[in-house]
Amino acid sequence: MGEKTQKIQQYKSDAVRQLKEVIQRSPELIFTDYRGLNVAQITELRRTLRQKQAEYKVVKNSYAKIALKELGMPFEEAFLNDPTAIAMTRADIGPIAKALFDFTRDSPLKVKGGLIDGQVLKSAAVEAISRLPGRQELLAMLTGALEAPIRGLLYALNAVGSELVGTLRALAEKKDRN
Repeated sequence: MGEKTQKIQQYKSDAVRQLKEVIQRSPELIFTDYRGLNVAQITELRRTLRQKQAEYKVVKNSYAKIALKELGMPFEEAFLNDPTAIAMTRADIGPIAKALFDFTRDSPLKVKGGLIDGQVLKSAAVEAISRLPGRQELLAMLTGALEAPIRGLLYALNAVGSELVGTLRALAEKKDRN
């Protein structure tokens, strides 16, 4: 009987170790309650998140608590009540949060909260993040803002050049008439 207990304990230990490895690779976490989702919906959600460089993993709450404690990561106990699946990424969390909240509109999925940039966030805060532009969008906006003055200067210089050419042409025509 002792050997059977040893095998069970080893299985639990291995499961916690594997979960810790996944969390270390992808430390931005969004906790969800997936109750009521069918296999097709979970598969669709996983595919959507995978396209955004995230993993969606159903976890055993007790294993997740142990893994997070051992990693020294803060979490709220309420996030690990009821059936739990975690969206994990090391990429930009905004698009992942948006995908999850978009999915909640047509399914029973519920976002419990998140662990983002080392901060425990309630569901409302994660939803606010989902509405922010993503990193790529922000970079594009910044690039556009930086380009605008340069583009304006180029247009002004072109206008001055065109005006000068027009003035010289008019002077040349006037001189030809005289």
